[in-house]
Amino acid sequence: MRQIILDTETTGLEPSEGHRIIEIGCIELNDRYFTGNDFHVYLNPQRAIENEARAVHGITNEFLADKPTFADVANEFFDYIKNSEIIAHNAPFDIGFLNHEFGLLNKKNILTKHTSVFDTLELARKLHPGQRNNLDALCKRYKIDNTKRDFHGALLDARLLAEVYLAMTRKQTTLFLDDLGSAEDNTTESAQSKSKKTISNKNRNLKIITATSTELEQHNAYLAKLKKTSGKCVWEETV
Repeated sequence: MRQIILDTETTGLEPSEGHRIIEIGCIELNDRYFTGNDFHVYLNPQRAIENEARAVHGITNEFLADKPTFADVANEFFDYIKNSEIIAHNAPFDIGFLNHEFGLLNKKNILTKHTSVFDTLELARKLHPGQRNNLDALCKRYKIDNTKRDFHGALLDARLLAEVYLAMTRKQTTLFLDDLGSAEDNTTESAQSKSKKTISNKNRNLKIITATSTELEQHNAYLAKLKKTSGKCVWEETV
């Protein structure tokens, strides 16, 4: 199953007020494995970034001046995310901005037709009701290292969210729940390695039981009877 962990940074909070996407970061998972086929781009929004937004992500208008517009990368980005499940934290925010950007290119609702969406914030609220469930809080809860997160950044946040998502959903995909323990007791080691268990016989004393001479005589007599009745004995041909 192909899943895209997605995060965006924007010039402000409301696309209805003309705000635009300035960064897109995506991490690809295939059957819960990191593939390394990630997507990352900075975008020129062709408008000013609000001071409050800049304080969150640290991206400046000057830095974005020579970057491509969303229209420049729209086809490449759509080819990357189509036919996949998009996973985002507070998904209505990111998907709302993406729908707005595609709508400006006369491609309204293109995401709805070609992707599905999973909101990790909704899942976190169900798993941890009444608690803080932003990305920093979840990283702390699941012991995921986010010390490099001085500012919000789309690719870094997508990577952290991928680790959080795998931790939150780990018990849904493993047959060895007792051995894995609770999600909060696990670190950032990949969920795939934790979802498999090798059973060793090294320390087991296995009792070997052999047939007695009487049992062997009875067995051979039965085979002879089969051979006399049918003209052959399949057992003797395969052992």
